[in-house]
Amino acid sequence: MLNIAVTEQSTGEYGATAGYSTSEGILGEISLTERNFLGRGQYLRAAIGASESGRTFDFSFTEPRFMGLKVAAGVDAYHRITDESSRNLYGVRATGGQLRASMPIMGDLSATVFAGGERKLVTDEDQDPFNTSANPANASKLVVDGHEYYKAFVGYTLTRNGPDDTKKPTSGLYATFTQQYIGWDHNLLKSEARARYFVPLLDDSGIVASVRGRAGMINDFSGDGVSVVEAFMPGSQLIRGFESRGPGPRIVGDQYLGATMYAGLSAEIQFPIPVLPETYGLSGAIWADAARIDDGTLPNTNGNAVDPESIDSPWRTSIGASLIWDSPFGPLRGDFCPRAEQVDRRPHPAVPADPADSAVG
Repeated sequence: MLNIAVTEQSTGEYGATAGYSTSEGILGEISLTERNFLGRGQYLRAAIGASESGRTFDFSFTEPRFMGLKVAAGVDAYHRITDESSRNLYGVRATGGQLRASMPIMGDLSATVFAGGERKLVTDEDQDPFNTSANPANASKLVVDGHEYYKAFVGYTLTRNGPDDTKKPTSGLYATFTQQYIGWDHNLLKSEARARYFVPLLDDSGIVASVRGRAGMINDFSGDGVSVVEAFMPGSQLIRGFESRGPGPRIVGDQYLGATMYAGLSAEIQFPIPVLPETYGLSGAIWADAARIDDGTLPNTNGNAVDPESIDSPWRTSIGASLIWDSPFGPLRGDFCPRAEQVDRRPHPAVPADPADSAVG
């Protein structure tokens, strides 16, 4: 007689993260994840995040085999609050959700279709005539306090997931292409593409080179121009060393307008630090970024004049080095920029990497 004892491992986990961003300040998140909800292989995640400029509430549920098919169907819901600050002249409260379905196409190529809606409320206390502490000089010229924006969207994403390792890739291509039509209070088509290619430079040396590209474009069909609440807000995620809402078009008075087009290219070489044992988990990198923001088609300026100095040189560049630590709490990275070029906003000399910038993204 043979007795077999099976012990199931826990599929749920609690998570807590903390970090610092030049655009968000101190930030953190608490999450609950269950990868085998009710013993049916379903994925469930709930998270609450906070930073110096806002709060986020997210919920996600995925059925990996919808109706027994090779289709992962799910629902996402969120509520995100962005407070007014020295960088954000107006606050935003966005509540929305979407339905999605993902399916393999061939090899490492997959597709996702999605549809959803969102309500966005704009707040600007400096426009409130009954607010005794309001400063009209700091009021936004691009939005109206209390205005609500509603949108419905439908779109798709194509994903090529080819790297040999998701966390520490050394070869392969990761790429996504997303298009979505946004209607209701808007009438536009938003397209974005991202790709990153990895290649080892020397066998068994741990030195890996990568090239990353990103681009986005908004086509407006309304004839009124793209609203600032839907415009791209490129910053340190596109080109390192620049503050959030730094590069790009502005109206006279130094208020950030956003852009309807951006394109960026980055080259990077990661390498182990020779004098340190591999068990320390420390490595370094050198990199160079270049980006072009705006193609001359500006978002709706609400009748305000555009600052000519913010659009006379759309190209931005930066170079720098990084220190990467594969810590017990997850990967940590600091990007340092000894030199950068910018016309209207000076870069920070040392900028930590954005936590949302993943290894393959």
